[in-house]
Amino acid sequence: MKKIGVIVGSLRTGSLNRKLAEAVAGMASDLMEFVPIEIGSLPHYNDDLWAEPPAEVTAFKDAIDSVDAFLFVVPEYNRDVPGFVANALDWGSRPWGKATWPGNPCAVISASPGAISGAVAAQHMRTRCVAVGMHVMGHPEVYMRTDGAFFSEAGEITREETRSFLRGWAESFASFASKF
Repeated sequence: MKKIGVIVGSLRTGSLNRKLAEAVAGMASDLMEFVPIEIGSLPHYNDDLWAEPPAEVTAFKDAIDSVDAFLFVVPEYNRDVPGFVANALDWGSRPWGKATWPGNPCAVISASPGAISGAVAAQHMRTRCVAVGMHVMGHPEVYMRTDGAFFSEAGEITREETRSFLRGWAESFASFASKF
């Protein structure tokens, strides 16, 4: 079973993207092992810090080295991903010659109450993942428009057709990740 590092692009406790990540992990735990990788404590990228890497950076690099693939669950801020997500990609892509992203499979999904459901940010994230050498799953795509009835009080997805769609997506991702 592949270990999937889950990176959520929101720091907010009640984040829709965090809820989506947890819901997908719960409904697909028989297909993949999901391992949360937190990125909120990473310092701003500074190449000078490689002389004595901060503990948060070392722990982050170890965490991304310990999984087989990645699931990025990103919100859309100003038609892009939050800056701290790009910061995490930068830390994982350095130091020169010791990048940890290249060759790894990944998928990107997004949730938003907005009409385009984070589609622009997800596309930007895919481009960023390609730029650091990851293999990005292209289809099916997931952009969830999350209205007030999307999640139950317990954090479960309320609509059966949405759960069915996400289960199919998870099966596709498990198949994609198994090729690497």
